Amino acid sequence: MIPLHNTEDRGQVGIGTLIVFIAMVLVAAIAAGVLINTAGMLQTQAEATGEESAQQVADRIQIQSATGQISDKNLTDVNLTVTKSPGAGDIQLENVTYEIVTDDKVITDVLNDSNIGYITRNTPDTVITDRADRYELTLNATDDLDGEQISGGEKLTITLTTASGASTIEELRVPDSLVGRSAVRL
Repeated sequence: MIPLHNTEDRGQVGIGTLIVFIAMVLVAAIAAGVLINTAGMLQTQAEATGEESAQQVADRIQIQSATGQISDKNLTDVNLTVTKSPGAGDIQLENVTYEIVTDDKVITDVLNDSNIGYITRNTPDTVITDRADRYELTLNATDDLDGEQISGGEKLTITLTTASGASTIEELRVPDSLVGRSAVRL
């Protein structure tokens, strides 16, 4: 009787199958390592992007009030009382840019010590660290607008942009009548 299977050939097929199986496991392990590494890099990048996006939305300055000083029936100074918005991180006021837009001019500059005063603060610097901190920003309308006169009934738009890129836009309107007034609410 002839055996149905050649036993010598069966052993060689088993070893070949084992080698192919080990190669497949190695390729799968390398692919898994690459995928895990890529996933880790993507997660790190996504976290950084998320933090930056959150700062651009949350790290805003909140304007509590706006007043103006009047001289010769024209606006001379704009005083803004500011704090940080809910959820905002610390805001360094000396890194804040401001933009004043009138009907005829656009002026952009960075706040400095001469623009920043404080009302209440927890630290002796120009960083808003707490929602209870209140700073007064004084923008000289005459100097900043190159001598342009802002009179009654006119409007101006002020944009405050923090270092993280979050902007606060406030449209201010000067009251129509400035006769006999030295200060007004804008």
